[in-house]
Amino acid sequence: MRKPDTIEHLYLDFDSFFASCEQQRRPELRGRPVGITPTTGNDGMGSGGVIAASREAKKAGLRSVVSRRDALKICPDMAFVPQDPAFYREVHHGAQASIKTVLPIAKVMSIDELSCELRPQNIDDPLGTAVRIKRALAEGIGPYVTASIGFAPNGHLAKIACKEDKPNGATVWRPEDLPDALLHIPLGGVPGIGKGMTARLEQNGITDMAGLLATGPKQLRKIWGSVAGERFWYAMQGHEVITQKSKRGMIGHGRVLPAKWRGLSEPYGCARMLLTKAARRLRRENFYANTLYVSLKIRARPGEEPRRWADATELHSANDDRTCLKALDRIWQPLAAKLEQLPFVNIAHVMISFSGLVPIGGRQLDLWATEDPERQRWEHVTRTIDQLNAAANRSLITVGPWSPPPGGNAGGKIAFTRVPQAEDFW
Repeated sequence: MRKPDTIEHLYLDFDSFFASCEQQRRPELRGRPVGITPTTGNDGMGSGGVIAASREAKKAGLRSVVSRRDALKICPDMAFVPQDPAFYREVHHGAQASIKTVLPIAKVMSIDELSCELRPQNIDDPLGTAVRIKRALAEGIGPYVTASIGFAPNGHLAKIACKEDKPNGATVWRPEDLPDALLHIPLGGVPGIGKGMTARLEQNGITDMAGLLATGPKQLRKIWGSVAGERFWYAMQGHEVITQKSKRGMIGHGRVLPAKWRGLSEPYGCARMLLTKAARRLRRENFYANTLYVSLKIRARPGEEPRRWADATELHSANDDRTCLKALDRIWQPLAAKLEQLPFVNIAHVMISFSGLVPIGGRQLDLWATEDPERQRWEHVTRTIDQLNAAANRSLITVGPWSPPPGGNAGGKIAFTRVPQAEDFW
């Protein structure tokens, strides 16, 4: 394990990315609080809760996902804008092109975060590098989509540093600045320490950053319950920690339904569409799935908080549309029969996900799911459908009904942990 003697990494985090994209293309939104919503209302404005907010809204105290009503209590003049994920994806790629004019991008973490490895000229003049990146972004995509940048010996510390001077700031932590530069940061402000881990650390007498840094790596390994705790300690001390690439655990899509789509039939149509989208991703990323998971948020009485309902079924290493849709029916039909007996049903959210992923080529079928001719035929049919849809650049052919909810973004939505692919918006 190597400990760099200078800064080697840059971490860039766009400021309120989704709302900033809207402010860049719509001058009337600039300088005012903006809330991005999942759907479009009857008046063409955003409806539903706020899922992303502008820097003005955050400055006023809006910190997380909130209802429209609660958002208005904090920001009475908030503008609600329906999400436009395809547009945000375009801005993301434009931003990447602008940054690459200054230095190469090493890794894209999500649609609004990325990292770069520094070259000698960047190490000598990190703040000048930050200025050039910001200038390139302003010239390439516009001055309202800004970014905060951190420089540090490793990527983990650079990510923490970039949060220090938000929005639109730049922070440099050289080895000689550490650990003093970290001491004011609360435990919950460090990537890798959530509420549960904060409570676990406090149970072990670690209540602040000084206590965390003074704890040995073996002790953190014990507290974490895995080698991740030991790696975390070395990363916080400025070491370059090389970790194995994490394996994908699931692929899925979810959707908040508009008010007129919250009965029984419309959510089922949405579930079929989301499942088909997720199955396409399975095939594009060369996976089979062994489990289908369906989750709904359901109100059984007007005005009550929605309750989560979920169920799962086995797939036996499948990724073709017909097998996956039949599995959805095994879950949905018994639930629908129960819901039909209720005097009131409001399904507010649908989520479909595949888990138990295995790479294509590593599939092992059990005795009850042999490679029978029917499965082989439908896998071939699905591959042909994918090719035709790709050629048409849209969902030209589907297995059964195709029912996107109002507002577009059929299967595409704001993605906080990945960059959507163009196919997500077909």
